[in-house]
Amino acid sequence: MASETAQARRLPTLAIVGRPNVGKSTLFNRLTGKRLALVDDRPGVTRDRREGDARIGGLKFRIVDTAGLEDAGPETLARRMTEQSREAIQQADVCLFMIDGRAGVTPSDEHFAELVRKTGKPVIVAANKAEGGKGESGRLESYSLGLGDPVAISAEHGEGLGDLHDALEEAFRLHGPAAEETDFDDEADGFDDVIAFDPDDEDAGDGLAPDRPLRLAIVGRPNAGKSTLINRLVGEERMLTGPEAGITRDAIGIDWEWNGQRIKLWDTAGMRKKARVNDKLEKMSVSDGLRAIKFAEVVVLLIDATQPLEKQDLQLASLMAREGRAMVLAINKWDMIEEKDALRREIELEVTRLLPQVSGIAVVTFSGLSGRGVHKLMPAVMETYKLWNMRIPTNRLNGWLEEQIQRHPPPAPGGRRIRLRYMTQVNARPPTFVAFCSNASNMPESYNRYLINGLREDFGLWGVPVRINLREGKNPYAHKAKKQR
Repeated sequence: MASETAQARRLPTLAIVGRPNVGKSTLFNRLTGKRLALVDDRPGVTRDRREGDARIGGLKFRIVDTAGLEDAGPETLARRMTEQSREAIQQADVCLFMIDGRAGVTPSDEHFAELVRKTGKPVIVAANKAEGGKGESGRLESYSLGLGDPVAISAEHGEGLGDLHDALEEAFRLHGPAAEETDFDDEADGFDDVIAFDPDDEDAGDGLAPDRPLRLAIVGRPNAGKSTLINRLVGEERMLTGPEAGITRDAIGIDWEWNGQRIKLWDTAGMRKKARVNDKLEKMSVSDGLRAIKFAEVVVLLIDATQPLEKQDLQLASLMAREGRAMVLAINKWDMIEEKDALRREIELEVTRLLPQVSGIAVVTFSGLSGRGVHKLMPAVMETYKLWNMRIPTNRLNGWLEEQIQRHPPPAPGGRRIRLRYMTQVNARPPTFVAFCSNASNMPESYNRYLINGLREDFGLWGVPVRINLREGKNPYAHKAKKQR
């Protein structure tokens, strides 16, 4: 039934294809209304195909940005990028073949127009960079491609979108599912779809909403195997992989389902030390990855087992903790390690020592290339996600607080003991608490850590950030506390 509903609501799909640097990603961003794809003047910025929900006026459809088509030799990165684009063409209902209107039709355009024609897919030709009529000669020249009436557009300036709307409407009507007035979630593909959480909702449960996907980001240093892992999880060669470091350039979101739970899975570019990032494009890639961390709910920090826990890994983990993300530590290339037990003990000890803010973080070992052990990752992700959403009833929390105070009373700076009066959880995602006390400014950090460690041990809040804020003054929850006793 669920699959039938999904099929009935499927949007038509448009793949944007063409040689490098004709403006495909600029048009993708224009039609999705978000800066999802990295854009730069140099060719070949886009490598993996990226999907998003797009609209022109009332026309709504699914759009796929692809790598530039290149005639490259076998076993090269360019050839693998082209194969990814061909896969996008095969899965699309309609193709938008873009050329540079100012440059006119090139031999490469002619070669790849023939490739697109052979797929049998309906094709619309768009002569881009035609602002102010500059691309009119290129538009007329593109009739020679034999792909129908071309439209002149400017993706950067938004010109010609009315003509593009009419061409797409006709193509979808003839060759794809209905596109007009089809509902979709305008925020579902971007990073800005932060799920609101009501701190006063005691029945919020574990936060697993069946109608919203869990946002899961895979991050790590270059060549740790992030794209290989994602391909293994989704069961297809969805992401571009290879021996070259830094193949992935921007954060790519994939809609996926695991055991009935919808997942928005984000692949990100490898992040090197800040001092080594000098190239403009790499800076944009890193910024995109950091934004994925900020708006994810769970982040898998992927580490190369042959180079475990370098400084950059620890900095990324610290950033995730500061952002309050749920976190799982994944150790890839585990099949290359001989002394597995010794290395695992060493990693767990280092994590405990260097990352106390996420004490007890789940550690999963596997080989993304062979698939051995990968099945352990998602159960760890879901368990961590549930802990990240945990809410503790106020009466249990204050009973626990009394026990903690009896076991280890707060300090008495200047001879006046700090009195802890009341504690309540004000939020989840991550678990956040407020403790009302006297002289809060003089409470030492060591006692705050004592309370956080106690919460972890007694309520099982392992591996997620836990926050306690201290407040002075009259307890605003005193009347609630009396009712609950």
